Amino acid sequence: MQTWNRPKRLAALALLAALPVALAATACGGGTTTSADGTVSFTVAVIEPDITAVPVLAAVDAVRAAGHRVEVVELAEPELAIEGLAKGTYAISAEATSPALIAIQQGAPIKIIADVIGNQWAVYGKAGISSCDDLGGRPFGIFSEGAVATAIVKDWVDTTCTGGKRPEYLTIGGSEVRAQALISGEIDATPLEMSDVVALESSGISAFTQVVDFTRSLPDLHPQTVYANAEFLAEHRDVAQAFVTALVQEHSKINTDPRHLVALVAKHLPDQDAAEVERIARRYVDAKLFDAGALTEQNVRGTIDFFVRAGVIEPGMTAKDVADLSFIEAAP
Repeated sequence: MQTWNRPKRLAALALLAALPVALAATACGGGTTTSADGTVSFTVAVIEPDITAVPVLAAVDAVRAAGHRVEVVELAEPELAIEGLAKGTYAISAEATSPALIAIQQGAPIKIIADVIGNQWAVYGKAGISSCDDLGGRPFGIFSEGAVATAIVKDWVDTTCTGGKRPEYLTIGGSEVRAQALISGEIDATPLEMSDVVALESSGISAFTQVVDFTRSLPDLHPQTVYANAEFLAEHRDVAQAFVTALVQEHSKINTDPRHLVALVAKHLPDQDAAEVERIARRYVDAKLFDAGALTEQNVRGTIDFFVRAGVIEPGMTAKDVADLSFIEAAP
């Protein structure tokens, strides 16, 4: 089974503890310079890039082709990217939405500017499990108590299970690890990302069912987005616009022909199996999950509302507080 995606962790407490330090050092331009010829040098932070991130890397290539100097740094945790964005060390990042919302609520100069991937999570279980109530007392694999997928699942359990029924949550690991645990019988159900669903299907074991598809039940939740230092956006709007436009165009190319994503993966993640990448790419396209311009005031509000309900952020923020949608609105 291919290893594609790592869990998108909330790590709210750690970020809240560290953020005041980051804000105290905030100074846009610490990682951004402009040459006499007008070209801009800046840094984009990515977190262990996977199949959903390669269009972002392709957009970076497009900005480089326009003459700008863009460094890409790979970080281990989204919280490190958030801190760098708050300080101005990094201009743009693309990762879990929740740490960005936490930081923005604490005053960090960060704005969401585009989508990375739609809500791709779904719960899969053994044959015979068809509802939340069927999971009462049964082993249910999660990555951690602070994972985005865990927040989604617990919200579903709280609003769907009846009679006080609850699964027995077992902390196991990332999506691909939990898929293996489901195959081996260690757990009875788990939330999976789409790429690992494809790998599960490729295992040849058919005795699994989709219990709930959060793509459909939570269409306004966007767990992974592109965000940027707000002062970078103000001072270098043309460059930021070029990046967002390129990302929108990359997603459009993928939706026109999923083999474009296969080619991007071959360039940026060359060790992956091309046949499996094509199966995953077609599944993403069929589900209409690649759409960098999909963000609207309504679904940004829906994303905020979800993370308020999940206890990740406090109520009170508006879509305009957290997002600048003008870049995707201006993208052709």
